[in-house]
Amino acid sequence: MADFSNKTLPGLYIHIPFCAKKCPYCDFYSTDELQHKSDFICSMEKEVLHYKSRLNHFGSLYLGGGTPAFLTDHELGKLIEFIHKHFTFSEDAEITIEANPNDITPDKLNRLSSLGFNRISIGVQSFDDEVLSSLQRGHTAEVAEKSINLTREAGFSNLAIDLMYAVPGQSGKAWKHTLDKTVSFKPEHISCYQLTIKEGTPFWHMMQQEKIMDPDEKTGESFFLATSEFLQESGYLHYEISNFAIDEKHCSAHNRKYWQHVPYLGLGPSAHSFFNNKRWWNCGSVKQYNSLLNKGCTPVDEMEEITDDQLRIEALFLGFRTRKGVELDVFNKYKGVENILPELIQSELVVIKNRRVVPTTKGLLVADSIPLLFG
Repeated sequence: MADFSNKTLPGLYIHIPFCAKKCPYCDFYSTDELQHKSDFICSMEKEVLHYKSRLNHFGSLYLGGGTPAFLTDHELGKLIEFIHKHFTFSEDAEITIEANPNDITPDKLNRLSSLGFNRISIGVQSFDDEVLSSLQRGHTAEVAEKSINLTREAGFSNLAIDLMYAVPGQSGKAWKHTLDKTVSFKPEHISCYQLTIKEGTPFWHMMQQEKIMDPDEKTGESFFLATSEFLQESGYLHYEISNFAIDEKHCSAHNRKYWQHVPYLGLGPSAHSFFNNKRWWNCGSVKQYNSLLNKGCTPVDEMEEITDDQLRIEALFLGFRTRKGVELDVFNKYKGVENILPELIQSELVVIKNRRVVPTTKGLLVADSIPLLFG
């Protein structure tokens, strides 16, 4: 029988930091120093042992990166075997792995299935070769299509596709082509992220040298609204700022834990955790991560205590990112709410539904600004 507490069980995130080549827009920690992979697997086993007496039963598992599917079958098998030896999961747990199109082969998919993965998130980004070249991705549109077909042929019925819009030089027509192609595969989940150029990335340095331009706010808004309209008309739920699902069942169970303040444990360099009103994160270096754990030390870089007031504020920020919104009773604690809420409704940024304040599509555009009105 399924564990019906799955939604409230903690989530487990494992950060696999290795990539064949780092994308120029990516600011997540990753490395192409593949000689550290073997030591990394051993180090992660030590980190698992550190937590197994405190957090050991989960409702989801998510392998992100980096490129998790870049691990060899032996490395991945060893890691998953150790995870299941010391941790348990609900029977209906969502088990996700991220993969790039050029990492997907029939043999790899069979191996992933045998290891218990029931959801694959493919980093397609675009079905336009010019856009893929601009992003310096290591695959073509043809390879992306092939990877999706192989995934379906292997029997995976929960497929997520990641896309990116507002790429320098990307036209609305090119983005529409990518959306059309994406929905033709009928993925259960689609994530659409606006390219954000973060300081320190190669794209940021290129922008400083005026080799590329950061899309202006109006362009980003145009892409966002067109994307939401198209995917909703195609039958998808726009349930979070960047995320769409074919139905409620296929909304990301793991990511929802982040948005709803459900505890989660993050393993690996730079991974974040949240439990018992504490948030902590690991050092952002695989060398340091390995070294600390080999010495019997924890790889935690920093930890912070989250007060009840901070949790309430965070609940507003996280709630307004999703179509679930925030309970109406929560706003009784804030001064001026009797004026602010009517103004938000008048501006078509929120609606009141089932005693919840729910952002509209227009409201999702400014989701980070709405909570500031109640500060």
